[in-house]
Amino acid sequence: MKQTALAVERDGEKGREVLLLVSLEADADAPRAPVAINLVLDISASMRGAPLHAAIHAAQALVDRAGPRDYLGLMTFDAEPEQLLPVCAMDAAAKAQLLKALSKLESGEGTALFEAVERGADAVRRVLVPGARPQVLMLTDGEPSVGPSHVSDFKTLGARIVESGVSVHALGLGRHYLPGILEALTGPSGTGHRHVDGPEGLPPAMGSLAAELFGEVASEARVYVLPSGFADLRCRHQFPSRVEGDAMSASLGAVSSAYPRWVLFSGALDSAEWSLGVTASYVEGSDTRRVPVQVTRVLPDSAQGRFVRAVSAELDMAEDEGTAWLALGRRNQAGVAEVALGKADLALAKLVRLNAPEVPPHRHLARLADLRRIIERRAAHPNALVMRRAHAEVSRITLSRVGIIPPVAAQTPWKSED
Repeated sequence: MKQTALAVERDGEKGREVLLLVSLEADADAPRAPVAINLVLDISASMRGAPLHAAIHAAQALVDRAGPRDYLGLMTFDAEPEQLLPVCAMDAAAKAQLLKALSKLESGEGTALFEAVERGADAVRRVLVPGARPQVLMLTDGEPSVGPSHVSDFKTLGARIVESGVSVHALGLGRHYLPGILEALTGPSGTGHRHVDGPEGLPPAMGSLAAELFGEVASEARVYVLPSGFADLRCRHQFPSRVEGDAMSASLGAVSSAYPRWVLFSGALDSAEWSLGVTASYVEGSDTRRVPVQVTRVLPDSAQGRFVRAVSAELDMAEDEGTAWLALGRRNQAGVAEVALGKADLALAKLVRLNAPEVPPHRHLARLADLRRIIERRAAHPNALVMRRAHAEVSRITLSRVGIIPPVAAQTPWKSED
């Protein structure tokens, strides 16, 4: 595992401030951990036909990827959850049984989402696989119609599941699921949720998720920061954070190959002399490691300094974009959305100027163009697919769950012709 900590001192809105970016990245040749995953699949009536067919094929591809050290289970839910196959080792016989069970799935009625996630987590938590982190992978295309349905209920559930040692991943399909519920479930796990427009998007989305799950090298990653000479210190990413005496810590979850985790802290200075003590801890295999991380001070206009500032600009953009989308979902909030879009535009323009290869601005072009289009047309009912796609991406940005994205031709991303 590689650990780095870069600190940039700069002028802030209220005086001098420091940005601290801590990165955890798995070595390319590090052995991956086994996985222990309970698949929780929505088979309600709205999944009938192409969606269920695509979900089955995507799940089968995940099963094909599993090795004999990996453990998978299958739970389905409509009006009532059912654990069709227990979480067990994927030897040849078990894989064949799971693939057969998937091929026979049929849709039902109702969506007992709360109970399905709760029971799915309980089932995988009861199986100890040394070196593996118990996880739930849930796919749904609808709103809960059976059992608890408020976002607050799912926030409580998500936090309770994480406290029990289980992580939650979620795929939201189409226009009817509630992104707030998926964010509430996955936020405490530090995973974020993915959005899929339609059945055709399930295979690549599941493939990306499988690469992350089956490339996990370390789990329970946490960063501790002890500041000196600061008036305050805050965690900019939306990781579960807490104050521990004079230090602050943030829980980053798992680290997988090709998915480095970043966590950005910012703090206002109250002294010309300052320092930051940084420590990282994580579980690798069956060993818990705690290592000091050397803090390197870099100039704001150096390549590393632009990288740190670009991460900050991307988070500013995501925050303003999220505010705009939220305003669009409320009555008489078009003015708020327009102001927030303007701020997001400025943050994205800054991201372009910084030109940090690690934080490519082009991955935000389509979302902001969609947002601008809706605001300019004063749409009374914004496109549900567009809003859910944007909500998922913003959620993942704030949890640094952004994978490798190939470069594209140079564009002017903060303005559009439409």
